[in-house]
Amino acid sequence: MPAPASTAVDETWTIREVADEFGVTHRTVRHYEDLGLITPERRGTSRVYHRRDRTRLALILRGKRLGFPLEEIRTIIDLYDRPRGKASQLEYVLGQIDERRSDLEQRRRDLDDALTELGEFERRCRADLARLA
Repeated sequence: MPAPASTAVDETWTIREVADEFGVTHRTVRHYEDLGLITPERRGTSRVYHRRDRTRLALILRGKRLGFPLEEIRTIIDLYDRPRGKASQLEYVLGQIDERRSDLEQRRRDLDDALTELGEFERRCRADLARLA
């Protein structure tokens, strides 16, 4: 009798495969595991990553790219497992997006102001130098 075909649900990955796929180090993956953000299965000394772990890692890395702190990322990910699941997760994320956008827009204004001030300072320095020459 032939062995049953494995399904995508049964598919697993090693730490090397997961790290390579997402372009992170093994240490990064283990760090997220230590924080409880991902929970791979342990088989002896090996970690076995399932689809859920890969999905969570993708969400963690997206959150980091967008500047969310790990505790916010944890909250967002954990909301998915609550009774209202996806709806509560999305509502929370939308609120966090608004906050993050406001913070980034303020930073952009601050950078624009700093660049303007730096340009003005440079102009004065060049004028002073020209007068000394």
